[in-house]
Amino acid sequence: MSEKLQVAVLGGTGMVGQRFISILNNHPWFEVKTIAASPRSAGQTYEEAVGSRWKMDGPIPESVKNIVVKDVTDVKAVSEDVDFVLSAVNMSKDEIKAIEEEYAKTETPVVSNNSAHRWTPDVPMIIPEINPEHMDVIEFQKKRLGTNAGFIAVKPNCSIQSYTPALTAWKEFEPYEMVATTYQAISGAGKNFEEWPEMVGNVIPFIGGEEEKSEKEPLRIWGKVENGVIVPSNDMKITCQCIRIPVLYGHTAAAFVKFRKNPTKEQLVEKLVNFSGLPQKLELPSAPKQFIQYMEEENRPQVTLDVNYENGMGVSIGRLREDTIYDWKFVGLSHNTLRGAAGGAVECAELLKASGYINKK
Repeated sequence: MSEKLQVAVLGGTGMVGQRFISILNNHPWFEVKTIAASPRSAGQTYEEAVGSRWKMDGPIPESVKNIVVKDVTDVKAVSEDVDFVLSAVNMSKDEIKAIEEEYAKTETPVVSNNSAHRWTPDVPMIIPEINPEHMDVIEFQKKRLGTNAGFIAVKPNCSIQSYTPALTAWKEFEPYEMVATTYQAISGAGKNFEEWPEMVGNVIPFIGGEEEKSEKEPLRIWGKVENGVIVPSNDMKITCQCIRIPVLYGHTAAAFVKFRKNPTKEQLVEKLVNFSGLPQKLELPSAPKQFIQYMEEENRPQVTLDVNYENGMGVSIGRLREDTIYDWKFVGLSHNTLRGAAGGAVECAELLKASGYINKK
């Protein structure tokens, strides 16, 4: 049997599930053993189940084409031959909460792209470069679930990735207030232009639930583990508007920040380009060598030029300049389905493996 950890992808026919499968093709640590989806896809080969709905740039990997899709609700059958699961199921929030806990109780770790458990107090919501210490809460979660190895970890919303890393890099200057507008790609809704033709040449100034996530999730990322739960930070106030724009991949943020201290531009740039975390120290397979790049050009970062920086796992910051009302303003860019979704979850799984939380069954 392969020495690689065996993975089940839950919701494998959707866009994030497809991205999981694409990323895991030839991954050095993990391989896809099982794919699960809705009952209507169960019993078909993966190639048959996806059909013309494959949305990735390259073809379906040969290694998964003939995997017979299982019913995601058949938890025992899906979990029995795998070491952990990556979750991108398309269900209601309550259904996702229940089924992810059901998988965890089979002693199968769950790394989820879904939002359902992001505010469960003992579930870590991790950006690996920023808050790996939140893994400590897993032992308390296991006690609640009654498991030895099974648990749930989640990654945060895609919209916060283009500004949260910068604010983290600037922590010593004590940012305390931010206004941001995010300009978000249509793939964040799981769609492309063929499926959403009304987005061509259009802007929609509403994305359901996105503004609350964009304002609150960074505070949980910056929180502390206390008495077995994660207590969000109250050091920062964030307000956001989230707008859908006609690009396929890439979330851009225009942000305005106030600091308690008075950093120079040189200090801010230095903190960005030298910021790194545990993934870089551990040389995790998906980790960018340089997490944040700063771009001096006045017209960067741009989606078409910069979204794939560090294989889509890095963050690009530019247009840092003093503001007349706030202290500083900048533009950030991140890849929403790589750093912001499936790639971020895979990197989280790598961190959990390297830290001893995910092992062979």
